[in-house]
Amino acid sequence: MSPLLLFSFVIAYFLILLSVAWYTGRNSNNESFFIGNKNSNWMLVAFGMVGTSLSGVTFVSVPGAVSRESFAYFQITLGYLIGYLVIAYVLLPLYYRLNLTSIYNYLHNRLGFTSYKTGAGFFILSRILGATARLYLVVNILQDAILNSFNIPFWATTLIILVMILLYTYEGGVKTIVWTDTLQTTCMLLGLVICVIYILNNLHMGLGDSLQAMHEKGYSKIFFTDPNSKLFFVKQILAGAFITITMTGMDQEMMQKNISVKSLKDSQKNVISMSIALMTAILIFLFLGGLLYLYANQLNLPVIGDKLFPTIALQHMPPFVSVIFIIALISALFPSADGAITALTSTFCIDIIGMQRRPDLSDAQKKKMRQRVHLSFAAIFLLFVMMFKWINDPSMIGLLLKVATFTYGPLLGLFTFGILMKRNVTDRLVPFVCVASPVICFIMDRFQKELFGSFEIGLELLIINGGITFLGLLLISRPADKSAA
Repeated sequence: MSPLLLFSFVIAYFLILLSVAWYTGRNSNNESFFIGNKNSNWMLVAFGMVGTSLSGVTFVSVPGAVSRESFAYFQITLGYLIGYLVIAYVLLPLYYRLNLTSIYNYLHNRLGFTSYKTGAGFFILSRILGATARLYLVVNILQDAILNSFNIPFWATTLIILVMILLYTYEGGVKTIVWTDTLQTTCMLLGLVICVIYILNNLHMGLGDSLQAMHEKGYSKIFFTDPNSKLFFVKQILAGAFITITMTGMDQEMMQKNISVKSLKDSQKNVISMSIALMTAILIFLFLGGLLYLYANQLNLPVIGDKLFPTIALQHMPPFVSVIFIIALISALFPSADGAITALTSTFCIDIIGMQRRPDLSDAQKKKMRQRVHLSFAAIFLLFVMMFKWINDPSMIGLLLKVATFTYGPLLGLFTFGILMKRNVTDRLVPFVCVASPVICFIMDRFQKELFGSFEIGLELLIINGGITFLGLLLISRPADKSAA
């Protein structure tokens, strides 16, 4: 299919997004930008968050990893369900009781000002790295599929995508994103289902036949029972639970959508229903991965990893499927990038520069400041996407989750200590503990063969990171002053 025609569909899709943004962003203010005036429909939020949680990395990397890890990723997904239950019945009641706009204000109330700034800082680092890794993967595919034909350089493609995102999030923020995420998730899941149906028909297989063929090739194994392996099911399930607790429950981007819902009860319904939908979607992605490898074997294609799905969809399927793939891919891209830039803007304005606590600024001045921060994060995204282009890792899902184990560990330790312990910390020492913990974990990961022999540490490194942070906070803590309670 011609790149020009594909590009025309991309532009048409973006114009639809822009129309939705214009409609939902009318009469918006800082309150609607940050938390949607706490008036978001929980069903829309739940459905849209499926797209945000999946992202372009899931869309491409999860199917691509099936040849190496079979369906092992579903073990992590089972852990997700445990994590979402903790979010729904432990973290959300806490956030609603304190009526938070930024969830990191909890750290301020519980541990102190420096702890609060440290938590917000680690979120900013985590979200920049995670969101730009996702953005890089999709932009790279669009570059190869469309923009190279117009001799547009990679940096310009990234800039164009970021400008498109800015155009529809600049005014409405969360209020707009709740609606655009719903549209994008719909397109992404439709694309997924259509691709599955097409390949099944092309292989002349039913559901049972395809699963049997995957089993024979070793693609469909879910549970791994070797305790030394990084794919051991206990490690994977535990890692999945804590990844969800940290990357959703302690992440401003994800939680600002949850706390934009009218009531705690509706927000809890949102989280539970979203977790079930997410598990179902990931299982279909894994099934698609098995089908793609069966189809690649039939075509004698040597392609594996992140390039498998784009190569087959754009070069070995009819034009209408190529269009569906591109639209679905963009639909996976936008929710992970637009929400991240909006959440980073919220966190920087509220938690780092304290904009909401400055009575000397008028609403118009606050809005202007917020918009400047929004533009600044878009520029930072451009720089980090170019960094990932230089790294060029063959499996972005692995890189993304590995980065999360280092950057979200301190947040896990901070929130867990605040919730479980009735002790006060020496606030000025908290940043040192939170920096030392991922450094220790990096050394453990780098030299794990020398330290642990055949035992492999995988994503459970996140739990170790959080545990080291917790112990460090315990060392610099003292019993709470009961007379002050």
